[in-house]
Amino acid sequence: MVTTAEQPTAAWIPGPILGIETSCDETAASVLAEDGAVLSNIITSQHAVHQRFGGVVPELASRAHIESIEDVSAEALQQAGLSWTDLTGIAVTQGPGLAGALLVGVNFAKALAYALNIPVVGVSHLEGHIASAWLQDPAFPLPCVVLVVSGGHTHLYYKAPSGLCRLLGATRDDAAGEAFDKGAQMLGLEYPGGPSLDRLAQQGNRDSIAFPRSYLKKGSLDFSFSGLKTALLYTLQAIPEQFRAQRAADFAASYQEAIVTVLVDKAFAAARSAGAPALAVVGGVSANSRLRMLLQQRAASENMRLSLPSLAYCTDNAAMIAAAGRQTLRFGHRATLDLDAQASMMSPFAHAI
Repeated sequence: MVTTAEQPTAAWIPGPILGIETSCDETAASVLAEDGAVLSNIITSQHAVHQRFGGVVPELASRAHIESIEDVSAEALQQAGLSWTDLTGIAVTQGPGLAGALLVGVNFAKALAYALNIPVVGVSHLEGHIASAWLQDPAFPLPCVVLVVSGGHTHLYYKAPSGLCRLLGATRDDAAGEAFDKGAQMLGLEYPGGPSLDRLAQQGNRDSIAFPRSYLKKGSLDFSFSGLKTALLYTLQAIPEQFRAQRAADFAASYQEAIVTVLVDKAFAAARSAGAPALAVVGGVSANSRLRMLLQQRAASENMRLSLPSLAYCTDNAAMIAAAGRQTLRFGHRATLDLDAQASMMSPFAHAI
């Protein structure tokens, strides 16, 4: 299969670019201007579809994408004040993600690119999250360390002045977002679990329960949250059911604290060890209020430049995909029409510089 990294072509004529994101349960489309400014960023959530199941049902997600992708893309163009023929390129999430959901976006993007006779590029979802750090802060410096923290990923990267990245650490089991979701499920909170747990934790005492912090061996920048989930389960099982609801806020606050303190400590440790003066934290979990507070406090105390995208760019969105795709097009790459979804796609950044 020919990918965007393998098919150099003639120089791209800069202009508006459409981004499409369908990796999980949000159908999103965004238009970026020639200079990279976000002209529109439309997101349609499927929370109501999946709520009664307590998690994303892949087949239902795919159907919902099919039903909404054309309307969402048209709305993005309308909000940008443009027509289809004004577009000069399309960027679409190629992976990782749910196979069926990705296929909807990839096939729509290819068909549109063919009809408009413009280039299309496939983008790694992780690459998109990293690009979000510069959406509202184009002057954010390099080198820097980037923490990508979401439902499926907890990765630390060193991003060099050249723009290339090197993987510094990753989760050995559960991603932080998955730990939040499973913890919320154990506490009986509504879907989506991460935001529900965050809200409940604001009412609790984060020092009430001494949940373990998994730092692994000394100097490791990897993460592990499976033991923390088990600790919450055993703690809840040891308490009579009639008393669990009374202490739910304390459980949520203490459990959340155990996750976010490890994320903050390892992110700043990575920046120090890499000699990077700046840290970006991106992905859905970066919307967590306690994590944002701790990051801002630590950055101020350590005189570290910090990039925290606004909430609209933390969760899955198409503006970040368009931003990453715009860079690919500027380097003269495009995909051929045999571009395919890759559900387990590895990050293009996971290589040494």
